[in-house]
Amino acid sequence: MLSPVPVDRKIIHCDCDCFYAAVEMRDQPSYQHRPIAIGGPANSRGVIATCNYPARVFGVHSAMSSAQALRVCPQLLILPGRMALYKSVSAQIMAIFRRYSDRIEPLSLDEAFIDVTESTLCGGSATRIAQRIRAEVEAEVGITISAGVAPNKFIAKVASDWRKPNGLFVVKPDEMDAFSAQLAVNKIPGIGPVSAAKLAAENIYICADLRAFTALELEHKFGRMGQSLALRRFGLDERPVQTRRIRKSVSVENTYRKDLVKLEDCAQALQPLYEQLMLRWQQLTAQYAVSGVVVKLKFADFTQLTREYATNDIDLDLFQPLLQQAFTSGNAQQQKRGVRLLGLGLKLQTPITQQQLRLF
Repeated sequence: MLSPVPVDRKIIHCDCDCFYAAVEMRDQPSYQHRPIAIGGPANSRGVIATCNYPARVFGVHSAMSSAQALRVCPQLLILPGRMALYKSVSAQIMAIFRRYSDRIEPLSLDEAFIDVTESTLCGGSATRIAQRIRAEVEAEVGITISAGVAPNKFIAKVASDWRKPNGLFVVKPDEMDAFSAQLAVNKIPGIGPVSAAKLAAENIYICADLRAFTALELEHKFGRMGQSLALRRFGLDERPVQTRRIRKSVSVENTYRKDLVKLEDCAQALQPLYEQLMLRWQQLTAQYAVSGVVVKLKFADFTQLTREYATNDIDLDLFQPLLQQAFTSGNAQQQKRGVRLLGLGLKLQTPITQQQLRLF
């Protein structure tokens, strides 16, 4: 059986608290204690991008339709969002991160990994560096950040969520084994509701439960996912902080409570998915170029089909014919039973480098 191995990295994961909403509350103090959300209008099948904590009390959450959000919270104020402003605020925050390290891996506009292993600031204490970063962001930018400090990226990211909002949680090297043992398996990247249900069927609910199996048994039971489970059950993660993180795609998908039994039903579901995709596309901090669009469709019998089209454009109309191709590729029985999952994606080209930018 695998056993924990010592690591000596010092990783901080910083995550802004309800970022878009936090910026709006900063600029409009009257929003501080009322439920607000950023998203599309309810009368055009809009989707919630994020919301503040007063809204979350009512059950509002990201990716929820705006119409449903208003049903659970009638007093909710839905704002259209100001992406140019959010990008500007993000740049301010990233500049503060760079005061403490040049090894930064942005994940989106509002979160990043920071490797301070070799930093001599604050006496070389990652905890004190995280405290100063949080204090400086709040003082200079006017929003709060939650942070996790740990010897690797996996545990640091989990830790940043431990005391949200406006919290700091530290997992020291000698605490890694005990901390990871009691983690719910859905804290492991890639473990969603379906995978968690498969694990629950084997009476696996926390990482300690995974330790009853050998790595070979986990791989035999769960395939490629088992390889990740074998490492993450001990909190292990050897991935370095990548200062030039290159994405190959960005995508969204939704599994429907009631299967979509007609092509027309699937077509109607494209609009909210497209809005979510555009929000994720806009959150990318690097400058990427689109090289294609993709539609993924999964029938009720779990048969999956994808169709893609090479293009440099982004438009909802590009997804419509791909959806039709995927749907009609299914047999009559599959079409009759309907579609349980629909996904949209963009294929990305290598981002423009800083050297290329200097040419202009």
